[in-house]
Amino acid sequence: MATKTSRPRSAPAAHVCTECGWSTLKWVGRCGECQSWGTIIDRAAPKTRTQAGPVTSPARPIGQVPVEDAHARPSGVDELDRVLGGGLVPGAAILLAGEPGVGKSTLLLEVAAQTARSGQRVLYLTGEESAAQVRMRADRTNGIHPELYLAAETDLGAVLGHVEEVRPTLLVIDSVQTITAADVDGVPGGVTQVKEVSAALIKMAKIRDITLVIIGHVTKDGSIAGPRVLEHLVDVVLHFEGERASRLRMVRAMKNRFGPVDDVGCFDLSATGIVAITDPGGLFLDRRDGPTPGTCVSVHLDGRRPILAEVQALVTPAVGERPRRTTSGVDSSRVAMILAVLEQHAGLRLANRDVFVSSVGGARLTDPSNDLAIALALVSAATVAPMGRDVVALGELGLSGDIRRVRDADTRLAEASRLGFQSGIAPAEPAHTVGQSREVAGIRVIPVDNIGRCLQLVGLG
Repeated sequence: MATKTSRPRSAPAAHVCTECGWSTLKWVGRCGECQSWGTIIDRAAPKTRTQAGPVTSPARPIGQVPVEDAHARPSGVDELDRVLGGGLVPGAAILLAGEPGVGKSTLLLEVAAQTARSGQRVLYLTGEESAAQVRMRADRTNGIHPELYLAAETDLGAVLGHVEEVRPTLLVIDSVQTITAADVDGVPGGVTQVKEVSAALIKMAKIRDITLVIIGHVTKDGSIAGPRVLEHLVDVVLHFEGERASRLRMVRAMKNRFGPVDDVGCFDLSATGIVAITDPGGLFLDRRDGPTPGTCVSVHLDGRRPILAEVQALVTPAVGERPRRTTSGVDSSRVAMILAVLEQHAGLRLANRDVFVSSVGGARLTDPSNDLAIALALVSAATVAPMGRDVVALGELGLSGDIRRVRDADTRLAEASRLGFQSGIAPAEPAHTVGQSREVAGIRVIPVDNIGRCLQLVGLG
């Protein structure tokens, strides 16, 4: 007699819809019954909220929290300490981003070497180069020290193992896009991998009071590659920038929990390494013996640091039907506005002339306080009348021809006086008479209120 074979019972559905109760074996984004989005949940997932657990350290009044462990220690690189607000803070996570080839690895290798020379142990982990390649760079930049440890790793577990073995006070990761976590899906450098790797490294640094410095890549538009949450996780975000045709490099703080975010550090990158430039005042000046038509010196603020820069202008007869307007280092739309103001309020006719405006040394003059220097350089070039070599000009030019005040004018003039300039042209203050000179920090300043009167005072009108 044939016996009936028992059919296996099907496994219960693992996911259900919270709206209509529809069930499915696997998770889907949209309910197949009621077509609701995001309502599918795991049936086996606990429905209760997270219960209270043991705390790592008891809460205390804020005045009783010790602050000695959070004091910054110098890194040995003065310009970087200036941007960081004093130096490297134990347990801080610092993200340094910049374009390929700008010198990020060279800068951090110098920081690692200087920190090792101060008696602290440093671990430099590279995922982009071999250990031998980094050693060759260290030989070239004089960065060899017994307290500087070097390893080439791309696995997160191996990185944490090196930290456990070396126990450094400074950890440099070059770069976070090359480190992968074995138990996390995604390709190296992907959003998921970068997020998980960064979170693990930052957690480790906070627990062990290790200063963590991470090198990050940037996208085509200059923003930091990877998830935006990376910038929220770290304590400091630094941008390292510079022109390929110039040796000048600058570090800017975009986020800083331990100091200001409006300062800038200057460096000189060469074949022998990177050197901090503690006095960049004369970097963008063209040294000549006598005055030259078409030049004027301005003082612009890069963050909180006043830097003198020279503007050059050239005005020639137009070759074609449409005159050329070429700029380098200055905003082309700003130059077009200044040309229009000069034609309307100063009688300078340049409709049939080619105009070229450039900054010296690759400086980027985006501050409106450079308007007056650009205008004076243009008038000097058009009239072939040179200005004095010891004169600086600063002021914003309005559409009505007025010269408006700029912030921190006394700080800018003091920097010009320190570098040997004797005369300055600046917007008139309410308590000062236009055209009547006054002395500011050892420099003679001529107050001006509009472009027409300014050209008469300097002998270009």
